[in-house]
Formats: sequence, structure tokens, C-alpha cells
Amino acid sequence: MPRPIWSGSISFGLVNVPVKLLTAQSPKDVRFNQLHATDNSRVRMKRFCEAENVEIPYEEIVKGYEIAPGQYVVIDPSELEAFDPKATHTIDIEEFVHLDQIDPIFFEKAYYLVPDERSAKPYRLLAEALADSDKVAIARFVMRTKQYLAAVRVMDGVLVLATMLYADEVVAPEDLDIPDAGDIEVTERELKMARQLVDSLTVDNFEPDKFTDEYRQRVVELIEAKAAGEVVVAPEADAEPAKVVDLLAALEASVAAAKEAKRTKSGAGGG
Repeated sequence: MPRPIWSGSISFGLVNVPVKLLTAQSPKDVRFNQLHATDNSRVRMKRFCEAENVEIPYEEIVKGYEIAPGQYVVIDPSELEAFDPKATHTIDIEEFVHLDQIDPIFFEKAYYLVPDERSAKPYRLLAEALADSDKVAIARFVMRTKQYLAAVRVMDGVLVLATMLYADEVVAPEDLDIPDAGDIEVTERELKMARQLVDSLTVDNFEPDKFTDEYRQRVVELIEAKAAGEVVVAPEADAEPAKVVDLLAALEASVAAAKEAKRTKSGAGGG
């Protein structure tokens, strides 16, 4: 079980539910260290002053915000401390909404909220209320001197908190350089084939276990093989499929391929 990274209470009206915050995600990235190619020794980063051409100690470093190229406003840590949000150790629920009203682009990182022995009953009460109403709670809380906007929902009887981006942190679609849809003609035949492609790839339920990071698996296998002293020969790159210029032809070929893949999978499962 992961260790709690924050503890406090969910403030739900006049009810406080003591909880602990545990990370719900465990990214599996393969991380490499930088080495000197001639002797495989670690490469270390040093704090270096460009103007004086010397390495400087940590205590001589200050924070600066660039307002123009090469022009900075220096901010003292004590000045920032005055603006630190007050650590109340509460997740303050402000409102409830339906989950489908929140676009996934706003979700950032997920955590589990777990109760202690004292809060088992109010915790279950809140979880069942959210499940029965099919809603999520919108809340604010402070962790490590930062105030977060968050959504609290229930999953299999467990409360899940997802930190969220603020509205001004999300790039609006109208700010993108996208051709005007009114200038693009889509034929009824193309739209019909696109719908058929969607239908042919539609499944009843999302099963996350079906999907794996094949690149990461191959990298781990490469590392293990080289660590064992094996000589590894890089595989030949897969030939790229021929590009289909005609959109309708590409849709028709895609629908046919999806149907064939589904038939093959159905035959293998039934045999």
C-alpha cells in the first residue's frame, strides 16, 4: 500500500470526514542517466554563472522572473511566503456537478482518499451519496503551499480525488489555427463510412488491461539482455503502409480491415 502524502478532512457541509491522500497513479517510464561516453561515468549538472564564468554555491542563487529578454525582476522568498495559501488541512467541497459536465482536459493527477477508523461511516455516507446522485464534488484544498482545484468522485466504493487545471491554464479551441469547418465539404458517403468505421471499432466496455506500453516493454527487454551480456541486434523497422490519397478509399479500406480483425478475434475466442 502506498504511503499517504497528505492527511486532513473532507469538509462536507457541517460534516468533516478525516482522510488520507494516496497517489492513484504509478507511471512506468524507463529513465536513463547521462554518462560520459569514454568511461561511462555520471555526468553531473552544475550551477554556473554565465557572466562570471564560474560555478556558484546554492546560497548565492535567487529567484528571478523574466519580463523581457535578459531583464529580470528578482523576488525574495520571504515576499512569496506572504502569498502562500493558508494550510487548512481540509478539502472544502464547494459544489456538486454531473461528471459529464467536466471535460477531461481539465483533469490533471489522480489520488485515492482513504478513511481512518473514526471516519468509516461518514466516508461511506459521502461515497454512497455521490454514487446515488451520479455526481462529483468540486473542491479546493492546499498541499505543499499550493491551492488546488479538485474533483472528488466515487469508484468502486472508494473516493477518488483528481486535481484539476484552472480555466486559464487550458488552451481554448478558438485559439488554435484550424481551417474553418464551413470551408470543408464532407460528402454523405464519406460521413457514412466514417460512422461505419466508428461502429466497427466500438466495444461494449473499456478494458484497460488490454493495452500495454509495447515500447517500454521492448526497452526493458533490451536493458535486461544487455545486462546479461547478450549481443542485441536491432530489429528491422516495419515497412510503412502505402499512403492512400483518396479519403473515401481510405475509409472503406479501414472499415474492411476492422471487420476482418473483429472476425479473426471472434474466431480465435470461440475456438
